[in-house]
Amino acid sequence: MKKLADYGTDDHPADDPERAQAAWSVVLMDDCEACDDLRVELTLEEAGQAGRGVVAHLAPATARRLRAALAAALKDMGEAPGP
Repeated sequence: MKKLADYGTDDHPADDPERAQAAWSVVLMDDCEACDDLRVELTLEEAGQAGRGVVAHLAPATARRLRAALAAALKDMGEAPGP
């Protein structure tokens, strides 16, 4: 089973000659035999380069740690916490 949570691209200009625009997706999955349980699958790749990125299979604790790191970075930017 794979259930898409969300996907998108980063907010970097697509025409920047020094840095590629990134695409990302977040999926709930249970078809990783080596993982033995549910995982949050995070995929990061260059926009337009499907299948050439990095895929992380995050356990719930690791996904929460990533969520906390993003929240801390947003707080440091002066952004209010979201939902």
